[in-house]
Amino acid sequence: MTKPFLPPVKEYKKIIEGIFERGVLTNQGPCLQEFEEKIKAYLNVEHFQFLCNGTVALQLALSALGITEGEVITTPFSYVATTSSILWERCEPVFVDVEPDNFTIDAAKIEKAVTPRTKAIMAVHVFGYACDVGEIQAIAVRHNLKVVYDGAHAFGVEYLGNSLLSYGDITTVSFHATKLFHTGEGGGCIIKDSGVAARMELQKRFGHQYDDHRMLGINGKTSELNAAMGLANFPYINEIIADRQRVSVLYDKLLPEWLQRPKSQTELEYNYAYYPVVFRSEEQLLRVFDALKKEEIFPRRYFYPSLNTLPYIQYQPCPVSEDISNRIACLPLYVGLEEATIEKIADTITGNYE
Repeated sequence: MTKPFLPPVKEYKKIIEGIFERGVLTNQGPCLQEFEEKIKAYLNVEHFQFLCNGTVALQLALSALGITEGEVITTPFSYVATTSSILWERCEPVFVDVEPDNFTIDAAKIEKAVTPRTKAIMAVHVFGYACDVGEIQAIAVRHNLKVVYDGAHAFGVEYLGNSLLSYGDITTVSFHATKLFHTGEGGGCIIKDSGVAARMELQKRFGHQYDDHRMLGINGKTSELNAAMGLANFPYINEIIADRQRVSVLYDKLLPEWLQRPKSQTELEYNYAYYPVVFRSEEQLLRVFDALKKEEIFPRRYFYPSLNTLPYIQYQPCPVSEDISNRIACLPLYVGLEEATIEKIADTITGNYE
Protein backbone atom coordinates (compact mmCIF):
# COMPACT_ATOMS: atom_id res chain seq x y z
CA MET A 1 0.00 0.00 0.00
CA THR A 2 2.86 2.35 0.64
CA LYS A 3 6.61 2.81 0.26
CA PRO A 4 8.71 4.98 2.58
CA PHE A 5 10.21 8.13 1.14
CA LEU A 6 13.97 8.12 1.63
CA PRO A 7 16.14 11.24 1.38
CA PRO A 8 19.40 11.21 -0.60
CA VAL A 9 21.70 8.90 1.33
CA LYS A 10 24.53 11.43 1.33
CA GLU A 11 22.33 13.91 3.20
CA TYR A 12 21.41 11.35 5.84
CA LYS A 13 25.03 10.18 6.02
CA LYS A 14 26.21 13.73 6.72
CA ILE A 15 23.94 13.95 9.76
CA ILE A 16 24.98 10.47 10.90
CA GLU A 17 28.65 11.42 10.69
CA GLY A 18 27.97 14.19 13.21
CA ILE A 19 26.38 11.64 15.54
CA PHE A 20 29.46 9.41 15.29
CA GLU A 21 31.74 12.36 15.99
CA ARG A 22 29.79 13.34 19.13
CA GLY A 23 29.19 9.79 20.34
CA VAL A 24 25.73 10.74 21.67
CA LEU A 25 23.06 8.24 20.57
CA THR A 26 20.05 9.00 22.78
CA ASN A 27 18.83 10.88 25.89
CA GLN A 28 17.71 14.10 24.19
CA GLY A 29 20.78 14.52 22.01
CA PRO A 30 21.38 17.51 19.73
CA CYS A 31 19.72 15.94 16.66
CA LEU A 32 16.57 15.24 18.64
CA GLN A 33 16.50 18.74 20.08
CA GLU A 34 16.96 20.26 16.63
CA PHE A 35 14.21 18.05 15.24
CA GLU A 36 11.77 19.07 17.98
CA GLU A 37 12.47 22.75 17.31
CA LYS A 38 11.90 22.30 13.57
CA ILE A 39 8.61 20.53 14.17
CA LYS A 40 7.40 23.21 16.59
CA ALA A 41 8.20 25.92 14.05
CA TYR A 42 6.59 24.00 11.18
CA LEU A 43 3.38 23.37 13.14
CA ASN A 44 3.46 26.75 14.90
CA VAL A 45 3.00 25.14 18.32
CA GLU A 46 4.66 25.76 21.67
CA HIS A 47 5.13 22.25 23.02
CA PHE A 48 6.14 19.18 21.01
CA GLN A 49 7.81 16.03 22.30
CA PHE A 50 9.42 13.48 20.01
CA LEU A 51 8.72 9.92 21.21
CA CYS A 52 9.55 6.36 20.22
CA ASN A 53 6.25 5.71 18.40
CA GLY A 54 2.67 6.86 18.01
CA THR A 55 1.19 4.23 20.32
CA VAL A 56 3.34 5.23 23.28
CA ALA A 57 2.39 8.82 22.42
CA LEU A 58 -1.29 7.93 22.95
CA GLN A 59 -0.54 6.15 26.21
CA LEU A 60 1.55 9.03 27.54
CA ALA A 61 -1.11 11.52 26.45
CA LEU A 62 -3.66 9.86 28.71
CA SER A 63 -1.20 9.44 31.56
CA ALA A 64 0.13 13.00 31.41
CA LEU A 65 -3.44 14.31 31.52
CA GLY A 66 -4.15 12.20 34.60
CA ILE A 67 -6.57 9.84 32.82
CA THR A 68 -5.74 6.63 34.68
CA GLU A 69 -9.24 5.22 35.17
CA GLY A 70 -12.81 5.68 34.01
CA GLU A 71 -14.27 5.88 30.52
CA VAL A 72 -12.76 7.36 27.38
CA ILE A 73 -15.13 8.07 24.50
CA THR A 74 -13.52 7.04 21.24
CA THR A 75 -14.11 5.91 17.68
CA PRO A 76 -14.36 2.32 16.44
CA PHE A 77 -12.97 3.31 13.04
CA SER A 78 -9.23 3.55 13.56
CA TYR A 79 -6.09 1.47 13.86
CA VAL A 80 -6.11 -0.82 16.89
CA ALA A 81 -3.53 1.34 18.73
CA THR A 82 -6.25 3.89 19.53
CA THR A 83 -8.25 1.34 21.51
CA SER A 84 -5.28 -0.57 22.91
CA SER A 85 -3.75 2.60 24.37
CA ILE A 86 -6.96 3.22 26.32
CA LEU A 87 -7.03 -0.35 27.59
CA TRP A 88 -3.31 -0.28 28.39
CA GLU A 89 -3.87 2.72 30.64
CA ARG A 90 -6.56 0.73 32.47
CA CYS A 91 -9.42 2.80 31.11
CA GLU A 92 -12.60 1.67 29.39
CA PRO A 93 -13.24 2.57 25.73
CA VAL A 94 -16.77 3.75 25.00
CA PHE A 95 -17.40 3.66 21.27
CA VAL A 96 -19.37 6.31 19.41
CA ASP A 97 -20.22 5.62 15.79
CA VAL A 98 -18.74 7.58 12.90
CA GLU A 99 -20.00 9.99 10.30
CA PRO A 100 -20.92 8.23 7.04
CA ASP A 101 -19.30 10.94 4.90
CA ASN A 102 -15.77 11.42 6.27
CA PHE A 103 -15.56 8.48 8.73
CA THR A 104 -14.52 10.55 11.78
CA ILE A 105 -16.36 10.21 15.09
CA ASP A 106 -19.92 11.57 14.88
CA ALA A 107 -19.76 14.57 17.21
CA ALA A 108 -23.56 14.75 17.34
CA LYS A 109 -23.62 11.39 19.13
CA ILE A 110 -20.84 12.03 21.66
CA GLU A 111 -22.82 13.82 24.35
CA LYS A 112 -25.28 10.93 24.72
CA ALA A 113 -22.33 8.69 25.59
CA VAL A 114 -21.09 10.91 28.44
CA THR A 115 -21.56 9.43 31.92
CA PRO A 116 -20.27 10.39 35.40
CA ARG A 117 -17.32 8.05 34.71
CA THR A 118 -16.29 9.76 31.45
CA LYS A 119 -12.86 11.38 31.70
CA ALA A 120 -11.84 12.14 28.12
CA ILE A 121 -12.64 12.03 24.42
CA MET A 122 -10.09 10.37 22.15
CA ALA A 123 -11.01 11.12 18.56
CA VAL A 124 -9.13 10.34 15.34
CA HIS A 125 -8.49 12.53 12.33
CA VAL A 126 -9.11 9.55 10.06
CA PHE A 127 -6.91 9.50 6.94
CA GLY A 128 -6.00 13.10 7.76
CA TYR A 129 -9.58 14.42 7.54
CA ALA A 130 -10.64 16.66 10.40
CA CYS A 131 -12.96 15.76 13.22
CA ASP A 132 -15.58 18.34 14.19
CA VAL A 133 -13.07 20.01 16.52
CA GLY A 134 -15.41 22.87 17.43
CA GLU A 135 -18.29 20.70 18.61
CA ILE A 136 -15.97 18.25 20.38
CA GLN A 137 -14.33 21.09 22.29
CA ALA A 138 -17.74 22.50 23.26
CA ILE A 139 -18.82 19.11 24.64
CA ALA A 140 -15.55 18.80 26.54
CA VAL A 141 -16.00 22.21 28.15
CA ARG A 142 -19.60 21.45 29.15
CA HIS A 143 -18.62 18.18 30.85
CA ASN A 144 -15.10 19.04 32.04
CA LEU A 145 -13.45 16.44 29.80
CA LYS A 146 -9.99 16.25 28.29
CA VAL A 147 -9.62 15.96 24.51
CA VAL A 148 -6.94 13.81 22.90
CA TYR A 149 -6.72 13.59 19.12
CA ASP A 150 -5.01 10.71 17.38
CA GLY A 151 -3.41 12.65 14.53
CA ALA A 152 -1.31 9.78 13.18
CA HIS A 153 -2.43 10.65 9.64
CA ALA A 154 -2.62 14.42 10.00
CA PHE A 155 0.93 15.73 9.72
CA GLY A 156 0.94 18.55 7.17
CA VAL A 157 -2.83 19.11 7.31
CA GLU A 158 -4.17 22.58 8.04
CA TYR A 159 -7.70 23.27 9.22
CA LEU A 160 -9.30 26.65 9.78
CA GLY A 161 -5.91 28.28 9.28
CA ASN A 162 -4.05 26.19 11.86
CA SER A 163 -2.23 22.88 11.89
CA LEU A 164 -4.81 20.17 12.49
CA LEU A 165 -2.38 18.85 15.10
CA SER A 166 -2.81 21.98 17.23
CA TYR A 167 -6.35 21.20 18.45
CA GLY A 168 -7.32 19.50 21.70
CA ASP A 169 -5.41 19.20 24.97
CA ILE A 170 -2.97 16.82 23.28
CA THR A 171 -2.71 15.60 19.71
CA THR A 172 -0.49 12.65 18.93
CA VAL A 173 1.32 12.03 15.67
CA SER A 174 3.04 9.03 14.13
CA PHE A 175 6.34 9.15 12.27
CA HIS A 176 6.31 5.44 11.43
CA ALA A 177 7.90 4.45 8.13
CA THR A 178 4.44 4.05 6.55
CA LYS A 179 3.55 7.69 7.14
CA LEU A 180 4.05 10.44 4.55
CA PHE A 181 6.66 12.05 6.81
CA HIS A 182 8.64 9.58 8.87
CA THR A 183 11.64 9.00 11.10
CA GLY A 184 11.76 5.23 10.52
CA GLU A 185 10.10 4.64 13.86
CA GLY A 186 8.77 7.48 15.96
CA GLY A 187 5.87 9.54 17.13
CA GLY A 188 5.15 12.58 19.19
CA CYS A 189 2.74 14.73 21.16
CA ILE A 190 1.66 18.32 20.60
CA ILE A 191 0.64 19.60 24.03
CA LYS A 192 -1.34 22.71 24.95
CA ASP A 193 -0.50 23.13 28.63
CA SER A 194 3.08 23.73 29.78
CA GLY A 195 2.52 21.82 33.02
CA VAL A 196 1.27 18.76 31.14
CA ALA A 197 4.26 19.05 28.79
CA ALA A 198 6.64 19.07 31.76
CA ARG A 199 4.90 16.04 33.25
CA MET A 200 5.23 14.12 29.99
CA GLU A 201 8.89 15.11 29.72
CA LEU A 202 9.50 13.29 32.99
CA GLN A 203 7.21 10.36 32.26
CA LYS A 204 8.92 9.54 28.97
CA ARG A 205 12.27 9.32 30.83
CA PHE A 206 11.28 6.84 33.57
CA GLY A 207 9.89 9.63 35.78
CA HIS A 208 13.24 10.83 37.05
CA GLN A 209 15.75 13.60 36.46
CA TYR A 210 19.20 12.25 37.25
CA ASP A 211 18.85 10.85 40.82
CA ASP A 212 15.64 12.74 41.58
CA HIS A 213 12.77 10.27 41.14
CA ARG A 214 9.50 12.20 40.92
CA MET A 215 6.83 9.94 39.38
CA LEU A 216 6.10 6.68 37.64
CA GLY A 217 7.41 6.70 34.09
CA ILE A 218 8.38 4.58 31.09
CA ASN A 219 11.02 4.70 28.40
CA GLY A 220 9.30 6.70 25.67
CA LYS A 221 12.49 8.25 24.30
CA THR A 222 13.83 7.76 20.81
CA SER A 223 17.30 7.87 19.35
CA GLU A 224 19.52 10.33 17.52
CA LEU A 225 19.42 7.99 14.52
CA ASN A 226 15.65 8.39 14.23
CA ALA A 227 15.93 12.13 14.70
CA ALA A 228 18.55 12.18 11.95
CA MET A 229 16.11 10.55 9.53
CA GLY A 230 13.54 13.20 10.44
CA LEU A 231 16.04 15.99 9.85
CA ALA A 232 17.04 14.51 6.49
CA ASN A 233 13.41 14.13 5.40
CA PHE A 234 12.29 17.52 6.69
CA PRO A 235 13.34 19.63 3.65
CA TYR A 236 11.22 17.38 1.40
CA ILE A 237 7.84 17.73 3.16
CA ASN A 238 6.29 19.93 0.48
CA GLU A 239 7.71 17.78 -2.30
CA ILE A 240 6.32 14.64 -0.68
CA ILE A 241 2.83 16.10 -0.31
CA ALA A 242 2.87 17.46 -3.86
CA ASP A 243 3.75 14.10 -5.40
CA ARG A 244 1.12 12.30 -3.34
CA GLN A 245 -1.36 14.89 -4.59
CA ARG A 246 -0.31 14.02 -8.15
CA VAL A 247 -1.13 10.37 -7.55
CA SER A 248 -4.45 11.18 -5.86
CA VAL A 249 -5.57 13.51 -8.65
CA LEU A 250 -4.86 10.80 -11.23
CA TYR A 251 -6.84 8.27 -9.19
CA ASP A 252 -9.71 10.78 -9.07
CA LYS A 253 -9.62 11.04 -12.84
CA LEU A 254 -9.43 7.32 -13.60
CA LEU A 255 -11.53 5.58 -10.97
CA PRO A 256 -15.27 4.96 -11.41
CA GLU A 257 -17.65 7.41 -9.79
CA TRP A 258 -19.49 4.73 -7.81
CA LEU A 259 -16.54 4.31 -5.47
CA GLN A 260 -17.24 6.32 -2.30
CA ARG A 261 -14.50 8.68 -1.11
CA PRO A 262 -14.27 10.56 2.21
CA LYS A 263 -15.81 14.02 2.12
CA SER A 264 -13.35 16.77 3.03
CA GLN A 265 -14.23 20.05 4.73
CA THR A 266 -13.84 23.13 2.54
CA GLU A 267 -11.62 24.76 5.18
CA LEU A 268 -9.17 21.84 5.19
CA GLU A 269 -5.83 21.84 3.36
CA TYR A 270 -5.21 18.13 2.86
CA ASN A 271 -1.92 16.22 3.00
CA TYR A 272 -2.90 13.28 0.73
CA ALA A 273 -1.94 10.80 3.42
CA TYR A 274 -4.07 7.95 2.04
CA TYR A 275 -6.37 7.11 -0.82
CA PRO A 276 -9.31 5.22 0.72
CA VAL A 277 -12.19 3.93 -1.40
CA VAL A 278 -15.43 2.28 -0.27
CA PHE A 279 -16.85 -0.48 -2.44
CA ARG A 280 -20.53 -1.33 -2.78
CA SER A 281 -20.13 -4.58 -0.86
CA GLU A 282 -17.52 -6.68 0.89
CA GLU A 283 -17.87 -9.29 -1.84
CA GLN A 284 -16.98 -6.69 -4.45
CA LEU A 285 -13.97 -5.55 -2.41
CA LEU A 286 -12.65 -9.10 -2.09
CA ARG A 287 -13.15 -9.75 -5.80
CA VAL A 288 -11.13 -6.64 -6.68
CA PHE A 289 -8.46 -7.61 -4.15
CA ASP A 290 -8.05 -11.01 -5.80
CA ALA A 291 -7.75 -9.38 -9.21
CA LEU A 292 -5.18 -6.85 -7.99
CA LYS A 293 -3.10 -9.52 -6.26
CA LYS A 294 -2.82 -11.38 -9.57
CA GLU A 295 -1.17 -8.19 -10.89
CA GLU A 296 1.12 -8.14 -7.80
CA ILE A 297 -0.64 -5.03 -6.50
CA PHE A 298 -1.50 -5.07 -2.81
CA PRO A 299 -4.04 -2.64 -1.34
CA ARG A 300 -5.01 -2.92 2.32
CA ARG A 301 -8.25 -3.24 4.24
CA TYR A 302 -7.80 -0.12 6.29
CA PHE A 303 -9.45 0.08 8.82
CA TYR A 304 -10.63 -3.46 9.40
CA PRO A 305 -12.22 -4.73 11.54
CA SER A 306 -14.32 -2.11 13.28
CA LEU A 307 -12.69 -1.90 16.72
CA ASN A 308 -15.94 -2.31 18.63
CA THR A 309 -15.93 -5.92 17.39
CA LEU A 310 -12.52 -6.84 18.84
CA PRO A 311 -12.73 -10.17 20.67
CA TYR A 312 -11.20 -8.93 23.93
CA ILE A 313 -13.66 -6.11 24.63
CA GLN A 314 -17.40 -6.04 25.25
CA TYR A 315 -19.30 -5.46 22.02
CA GLN A 316 -20.93 -2.05 21.54
CA PRO A 317 -22.95 -1.69 18.32
CA CYS A 318 -21.67 0.89 15.81
CA PRO A 319 -23.46 0.03 12.56
CA VAL A 320 -21.95 2.77 10.37
CA SER A 321 -18.39 1.89 11.31
CA GLU A 322 -19.05 -1.83 10.97
CA ASP A 323 -20.52 -1.35 7.52
CA ILE A 324 -17.76 0.92 6.20
CA SER A 325 -14.94 -1.20 7.66
CA ASN A 326 -16.21 -4.21 5.73
CA ARG A 327 -16.16 -2.33 2.41
CA ILE A 328 -13.19 0.05 2.58
CA ALA A 329 -9.66 -0.27 1.23
CA CYS A 330 -6.67 2.00 0.83
CA LEU A 331 -5.06 1.93 -2.60
CA PRO A 332 -1.29 2.18 -3.13
CA LEU A 333 -0.09 5.76 -2.60
CA TYR A 334 3.53 6.87 -2.30
CA VAL A 335 6.08 9.19 -3.83
CA GLY A 336 7.16 7.99 -7.27
CA LEU A 337 4.18 5.71 -7.92
CA GLU A 338 4.17 5.37 -11.70
CA GLU A 339 1.27 6.47 -13.87
CA ALA A 340 1.18 3.08 -15.61
CA THR A 341 0.66 1.33 -12.26
CA ILE A 342 -2.09 3.75 -11.28
CA GLU A 343 -3.80 3.10 -14.62
CA LYS A 344 -3.51 -0.68 -14.09
CA ILE A 345 -5.09 -0.34 -10.63
CA ALA A 346 -7.96 1.74 -12.00
CA ASP A 347 -8.55 -0.63 -14.93
CA THR A 348 -8.57 -3.65 -12.60
CA ILE A 349 -11.11 -2.04 -10.28
CA THR A 350 -13.32 -0.92 -13.15
CA GLY A 351 -13.19 -4.37 -14.75
CA ASN A 352 -14.31 -6.14 -11.55
CA TYR A 353 -17.03 -3.89 -10.21
CA GLU A 354 -20.11 -6.01 -10.92
